[in-house]
Amino acid sequence: MKTQSQISLPRRRFVQGLALGAAGLGLGLNARQLLASQGHTGAPTLTGDTFHLTLGGTDVNITGKTRPATTINGSIPGPTLRWKEGDTITLKVTNLLPETSSIHWHGILLPFQMDGVPGLSFDGIAPGETFTYRFTVKQSGTYWYHSHSGFQEQTGIYGAIVIDPREAATHTEAHYHADRDEVILLSDWSDEDPQHIYATLKKLSHYYNFNERTVFDTLSDFRNKGVIETLKDRQMWNSMRMSQSDLADVTGYTYTYLMNGQSPANNWTCRFKPGERIRLRFINASAMTFFDIRIPGLDMTVVAMDGQPVNPVDFHECRLGVAETLDVIVAPKADQAYTLFAQSIDRSGFVRGTLTPDAALSAAVPDMDAPPPLGHTEMGMGAMDHQASGHQSMGHQSMSHGAMDHDGMKMGDMKHHGTSPARPVPFAVDSNNPDLPPRDSAIEHPASEFGPGVDMRAMAPGDMLADPGIGLRDRPWKVLTYADMETLGSTPDNPIDSLQADREIVLHLTGNMDRYMWSFNGIKFADSVPLELFHHERVRITLVNDTMMTHPIHLHGLWSDLELGNGKLLRKHTITVKPGEKLSYLVRADALGRWAYHCHLLYHMEAGMFREVRVVDGSTTPSMPDTQTQGLHDTHGKDHGGHRS
Repeated sequence: MKTQSQISLPRRRFVQGLALGAAGLGLGLNARQLLASQGHTGAPTLTGDTFHLTLGGTDVNITGKTRPATTINGSIPGPTLRWKEGDTITLKVTNLLPETSSIHWHGILLPFQMDGVPGLSFDGIAPGETFTYRFTVKQSGTYWYHSHSGFQEQTGIYGAIVIDPREAATHTEAHYHADRDEVILLSDWSDEDPQHIYATLKKLSHYYNFNERTVFDTLSDFRNKGVIETLKDRQMWNSMRMSQSDLADVTGYTYTYLMNGQSPANNWTCRFKPGERIRLRFINASAMTFFDIRIPGLDMTVVAMDGQPVNPVDFHECRLGVAETLDVIVAPKADQAYTLFAQSIDRSGFVRGTLTPDAALSAAVPDMDAPPPLGHTEMGMGAMDHQASGHQSMGHQSMSHGAMDHDGMKMGDMKHHGTSPARPVPFAVDSNNPDLPPRDSAIEHPASEFGPGVDMRAMAPGDMLADPGIGLRDRPWKVLTYADMETLGSTPDNPIDSLQADREIVLHLTGNMDRYMWSFNGIKFADSVPLELFHHERVRITLVNDTMMTHPIHLHGLWSDLELGNGKLLRKHTITVKPGEKLSYLVRADALGRWAYHCHLLYHMEAGMFREVRVVDGSTTPSMPDTQTQGLHDTHGKDHGGHRS
């Protein structure tokens, strides 16, 4: 069924409309073999405690063009690995690719030598060699794995992990019960060579953005806002050389979005019996895409995030960041089909599947939303006040826009160029109205942020945990946010770990979109020094997003306990930070070694938003300064390996 949104980009929709079944033929399988070898996720499920994985290359046809891909055991996605908590797992990974490769076990607690990051935890797996990973499983839940070498993740090396608990869960409430579970692995595929995509972004960062505003948008703004306000608004964006529609670097113009390895036209399908309770294990295994997920006509109940059980919350839609996982329970009672719909954050494409009691039944596919324009909130000029009520109601989301300061903006503070100040300068005070109290006087920008690698700094970043994000704020239904969830068993009286920090570090997420440079505190990875933590110390990390893009930040090897307020914590391995947002989380440095810390947008990581974290024993003094507001400052050092920048 074609929609107006589908017609607007005929090339992309044609690409997505072709059958993925041809991909199986590209692997040398006939149709009967393809159906026999692939499980419900589009790949087999492997169980036990010993696994053999082979990394190889092959030609696939996902869009009508035959293109080279990287595979695990000959499939995209790779096999779903099913482990048991408490087991010692052995994974023998053989590399048949012509370049060094690796596998990183995302969100898994293990010795750093088994983490799979070339240059940090090991040298990588050379062509023709086999590397044996071995570790004891210390957790349960939904996770995933992927290559940490070059762009191999983008070209197919990724798969799901499901870890069954050692014992039956102690929470026996009906909310958590499921008759069975299904993995829903979301990803993005491009026929382009990822090296070419990256080179294109470096030359022209908005190349893939086909949602740029037009003369018709201007005429509409004239009618709605008036000529003067419209011209002021356009002058502001032009002076910053930024695009109001720049929600995603890589879009549906080149991407085909996949669900369990299948395109929208192939329509991944899950059969159910009315009244059956199904746990859907959502995994965002994409390289660059945030997905907004909903099942029209069917409520969802979240029961786990990033593998960790949470207090159950009913909702209708959620935004799943790159590398995050979310477990939900659905209980379709009607004898009808439902569409599982996931559209990209920039509304340039979608993927869909079907939940149905009968293969002959189908459901309508929703139209994609109009692309939402970026606003002052995304520019860090005052976060919207969503925190007053703490949670959204199940009805229309009532949100106050009073904290968005449209009048007191000093655009000089947001210029792309200029001399660097001698010391960090607070951007919280409204310089046009100096008598007003500062919005957040604790925010200072380190001197290293003032250089060619940073084109924007947030004036008033704020708490946005209850903000569902751009494009989801005016929904007439419940949108899940971080503020809605809390890790099960985490209460002020009985937290999952200490609420007190031994040390605090502030890091700014920075970049220059025009030059496609990404960094922490304005320092790209090649110029950084490792961030060192004492073994067993409790550290509070505060992230301030000074860019207009959403960043999923992943710390390897250690849990990140997001502070929700009132002593509540949400335990995660990947934390999504919205534009203009400031948030804090606690980390227990309980695993010695060298760990990667980076934005999980693949091309952002490649462009420099990457750090090494070293957990050292107590006999060694951390080399990084213990500074409350500047974090990494403007310290520079050599490239310590681990990833290119």
